[in-house]
Amino acid sequence: MEEMVNSGAALTGTALAFLGMACAVFFGGTGSAIGLSLAGRAGNGVLTDKPERYGTQMLLVVLPSSQGIYGLVAALLTLKNMNAFTQGAQIFELSMTQGWIVLAGGLAVGISCLFSGIFQGKVCAAGILMAAKRPEMATKAGVMYGIFVELYALFGFLAWFLIVNNGIDWASFAG
Repeated sequence: MEEMVNSGAALTGTALAFLGMACAVFFGGTGSAIGLSLAGRAGNGVLTDKPERYGTQMLLVVLPSSQGIYGLVAALLTLKNMNAFTQGAQIFELSMTQGWIVLAGGLAVGISCLFSGIFQGKVCAAGILMAAKRPEMATKAGVMYGIFVELYALFGFLAWFLIVNNGIDWASFAG
């Protein structure tokens, strides 16, 4: 690796793929972290007055965590396709086109999870505050509205899956 850096080696398709995987994990994780903090702060505010509501609020607090999971799963599945988990084997070298494909897929899932996580956190925080006044509405409105926002993270994950698996013939690497 040091030789590549010192020799002024050009950007490779494999490097672009790693950038795409990093985008998926970073943006998905960032969206989850922000969403969790928004929902968690609302939950903590309610629990100071009504600690018995902990159980009903937990789902609304953790709901935004899934976006980070989608980004991580996308990166891990891409690494699996690149042969990264086979002991003693080389990671498949990707062409520039293949690298751009993985980068596009990583951005699709990462950016959709970033915004979905943030806005899901806002929706869940509002659901927590609503459920503090009307506990019977926690699932009916709070969780359901949060799930509607979740769909856009799933759409981003689906886009990643279609882009990466239809854009690259992974079987051709098996030789």
